[in-house]
Amino acid sequence: MDENHYFCTQIRKINSFNEQKSMINRELIRLKVVQLTYAYYENGSSNLDIAEKELFYSLSKAYDLYMYMLELMVEVNRIAERTVETAKSREARLREGLSPSTRFIDNRFIQQLQLNHQLKDFRENQKKTWSDEEDFVRRMYKRVVESEAYKDWMARTDEPSYDDERQLWRDIYRTVFVDCEDLDQLLEEKSLYWNDDRFIIDGFVLKTIKRFELRNGANQPLLPEYRDDEDREFAKRLFRATLLGAEHYKSLISQFLRNWELERVAFMDLVVLQTALAEIFTFPQIPVSVSINEYVEIAKMYGTPRSGAYVNGMLDSICRRQIEEGRLRKQMTVTKGDAEEADPEEEL
Repeated sequence: MDENHYFCTQIRKINSFNEQKSMINRELIRLKVVQLTYAYYENGSSNLDIAEKELFYSLSKAYDLYMYMLELMVEVNRIAERTVETAKSREARLREGLSPSTRFIDNRFIQQLQLNHQLKDFRENQKKTWSDEEDFVRRMYKRVVESEAYKDWMARTDEPSYDDERQLWRDIYRTVFVDCEDLDQLLEEKSLYWNDDRFIIDGFVLKTIKRFELRNGANQPLLPEYRDDEDREFAKRLFRATLLGAEHYKSLISQFLRNWELERVAFMDLVVLQTALAEIFTFPQIPVSVSINEYVEIAKMYGTPRSGAYVNGMLDSICRRQIEEGRLRKQMTVTKGDAEEADPEEEL
């Protein structure tokens, strides 16, 4: 389905601004359903209701991580503020030297984030806070100070705009927070649910920073957990369809194994195929090509180097046969008329 990828991507870009303003979007839901389906079989589970509760708990923990990472930026700035105050006190005692620069801590974006009402509510209602990890936050601040983004910022001589101040924190987050092994390790210790969530959550944090507007002050909306009840229902229906329709989907897969036994298919590839078929057959409004492209990306993420191509070829063959036989009433490609029906995902 590679020939359709560009067009599907354009649809997502067009629709994303107006339609996809939630933190838990379809991309994250698909990932979680694949993860929880894999765990369901690995753990020998048989209680679908308990597994479903685990799915939604896992999704809620992803939202916690989103808020937690926003809060980390605030805590790093607080360390910066304390550092400047300490330097000012030392200068007052010694009565020599230049006053410490406040260019970094005067940043209007980070001050706005610190006062954000939604983040404040989260801060007050969570047991986990960055105040318990002050040594770690100080190390993160040290990394910020050593970053090129920080050095370039402090060397500027012009008066920065709000857009400049907001962009500074996007640059810092990209270069200091993303791919930080120490941060990954700390988060893993705090919650096992966060192992596979960072790469998506980082995208949501960067998107949130970009959307801040100075005029909104402390009322700047953060991404809601769900866009609406439809997304919660999507997660529930997809998970149940994946598990309840397992035998049917495995039967479809077996028809295209070409002298292979089903047991020889990599287990994760099988889970991805099963989940993809559940979506294709359960949600008539989502074009086949959209579903295939999404699960090919998941296969690349969790499978072997050949998993993406394998999943792509299998799904393409299965769906074409089902359409030809009249068992699947969908088109293989996205047309202009399908644009509004395509599953809008935000580019991260």
